[in-house]
Amino acid sequence: MKKKTTNENLRRESRWAHFFISPWLIGFIFLTLGPMLISLYLSFTNYSLSSSISVPEFNYGANYVKLLTQDPKFWHSLGVTLKYALIAVPLQLFLGFMIAFLLNMDVPGLTVWRTIYYLPSVTPGVASAVLWGIIFNPSFGIMNWLLSLVGIQGPGWLSSQQWALPALIIMSLWGVGGGMVIYLAGLQSIPTSLYEAAEIDGAGSLKRLTHITIPLMTPVIFYNLIIGIISTFQYFTSVYVLTAGGPVDSTLFYNLYLYNTAFRYQNMGYASALAWVLFLIILIITLLFFKTSSAWVYYEGEIRR
Repeated sequence: MKKKTTNENLRRESRWAHFFISPWLIGFIFLTLGPMLISLYLSFTNYSLSSSISVPEFNYGANYVKLLTQDPKFWHSLGVTLKYALIAVPLQLFLGFMIAFLLNMDVPGLTVWRTIYYLPSVTPGVASAVLWGIIFNPSFGIMNWLLSLVGIQGPGWLSSQQWALPALIIMSLWGVGGGMVIYLAGLQSIPTSLYEAAEIDGAGSLKRLTHITIPLMTPVIFYNLIIGIISTFQYFTSVYVLTAGGPVDSTLFYNLYLYNTAFRYQNMGYASALAWVLFLIILIITLLFFKTSSAWVYYEGEIRR
């Protein structure tokens, strides 16, 4: 009798659990999983919103063949995105960590400084892009004005094929506050007893940083690294507002090329193939970093042999 009552309670709890998570499940099925499956199907079809074809025509993977062998813009946009990622992500990781390290010290107005550094990361992307467009303006922008103070004639920045991408990399450092907050939480979770013990043993500031702080922060660094890579491959808003891929496709990021294919040229079949290739690229890179993380990421309580 007791066992029967226990089973009834478990079933009742299970029903209530499914009831409470049903809004998320419904949203996931209809707003995430469903569109993903539809886009996977469309990636194997010829389907254009601007043509007279009302029903997608199956093309047996011709979109993927064209993408890999006949589309130079695919490789160019992928190259631009990778170049941006290789420079911007390490800079964001380093700068975010250094700011968090400084803001973890006991300095006057600490709360104010933390707020100032965090605010840009929650500023709307379009507003930030407009602001940086003014900063990089070659005629009256503050960037060239600052360079002129030291006798340097500033470039055209966003209108220059050579400087447009570096300008976007500089602008990306504006939003390191998001990663800084995560670093700060990680720094404050490190037991002070470790620093005290190391100081008693005669370890200086540099040794405490390299032997305590950085090893214990590697899980946080790894998290910010993965998030940074994913965000980089999804980079869109700022480049769309500031350069729209120009000049001469020097800032044609992968996500921007995908957007143009889908909504400018209305080739939904080919754009779906681009989207799934992007998904696979991000998945492979993420799995590679997870595979190599065991060599440099330290988790507290983990025993290594």
